Amino acid sequence: MSRLRLVLGAAGVLLAAFGVFRLLTQIPIDDLGILGGWLIGALIIHDGILSPLVIAVGYLLTRVPPRARRYMQGGLICGGLVTVVAIPMIYRQDSQPKSKAILQQNFGGNLTVLLALIAAASLCGYAVSVAGRSSARELRVDPPL
Repeated sequence: MSRLRLVLGAAGVLLAAFGVFRLLTQIPIDDLGILGGWLIGALIIHDGILSPLVIAVGYLLTRVPPRARRYMQGGLICGGLVTVVAIPMIYRQDSQPKSKAILQQNFGGNLTVLLALIAAASLCGYAVSVAGRSSARELRVDPPL
């Protein structure tokens, strides 16, 4: 097992070194500065905004009953992922010529509809779970006294 870890670790280090080599030899210095700014901005957004927000939501979810919590967590995870993908498109909306039709859509409206569908699917999953448990209780026969 340790030999496999060593091989995988060495492969990872070699691939990372190759990536750094390609960055330094293929990308202009000005673009590397812009990339560095984006990476620092992403770090600040992640560690300064997203992580505390996720921790706060996780704390609030501890107050939700366990049966409903899994459906809320699933809906929040799906909604967060969809939102992260949609935000750049919303930001760049109408910034391209009409020939690039992908950026001409109403991404804000589409995101709202998709988030509503995710919320409805989570609610339906919870409702099915509650209905399934209540019907199982009705089918259970208590022993006679």
